[in-house]
Amino acid sequence: MTTTTHPPTATGAPTVITLSGNPRPGSRTQQLGERVAAAVAARLGARTELVDLSALAGDVFAPATPGLERALETAASAAVLVVATPTYKATYTGLLKAFLDRYGAGGLAGVAAVPVQVAGNPVHLAAADLHLRPVLTELGARVPTRPVLATEAQLPDAESLVGEWVATEVEALATLAEVAA
Repeated sequence: MTTTTHPPTATGAPTVITLSGNPRPGSRTQQLGERVAAAVAARLGARTELVDLSALAGDVFAPATPGLERALETAASAAVLVVATPTYKATYTGLLKAFLDRYGAGGLAGVAAVPVQVAGNPVHLAAADLHLRPVLTELGARVPTRPVLATEAQLPDAESLVGEWVATEVEALATLAEVAA
């Protein structure tokens, strides 16, 4: 599991975790997810971590391994879980699906989730609401905001895109975090 924590904060501070479902390490999708996580963390006074599934691809499809178990526990412990994935065949990646399938019912209970999806074609931007939101909800996560959606052509302007999303959506996450505390 690739886990990076930024910045260190006081013990007990909430954690905003980016779960990158892209099979390519360091992908633009992962970068967008981390940008969203940083913006949410700044509002919540939280720290950020990254769970990069590309580093766990072999483990996701094998019997339980310590690295995979840590990744599952890390994601389930998030105050906010930013789930970032490219659109493959009009939905999220098989790697992300296989990881999420490791959770039992309610495995993400108590977690606020933010779907982040990157599509090559604008037609596929609905995939986050049609496919990713329902599986996160099925696992017990709360998904109180609209997803962060971007086409590949919009990625060079990711800062503006995330800024617009934060301006309208981050307060819903802040309210959930205050209620959960």
